Amino acid sequence: MKALQQDLKRLEATDTQVLGVSVDSAFANKAFADQIGVTFPLLSDWGGEVTREYGIYLSKYKAARRVNFLIGKDGKILEEQVDNAAIDPTKIVDTCERPKLKN
Repeated sequence: MKALQQDLKRLEATDTQVLGVSVDSAFANKAFADQIGVTFPLLSDWGGEVTREYGIYLSKYKAARRVNFLIGKDGKILEEQVDNAAIDPTKIVDTCERPKLKN
């Protein structure tokens, strides 16, 4: 999340909306965002419905895997980074900055 925050201006310059999703409560997300300085919206998937639909919910831990999705305006996933790869969003940021995605 911190890395996405650091690249937020670059992402916004490409008309990219950054959203975080967590299975934590909205209250917990707000506290977490405040603690680490995240200014983009953190959405609560309390109960895990959305993370289950994306296939990233870990029932054993009652948590979601760490994933960065780049979703096009048509709703299709264009790029994803999973688990350790999701810690550094450079690949997603670079993809957003490609000229073909700016159109």
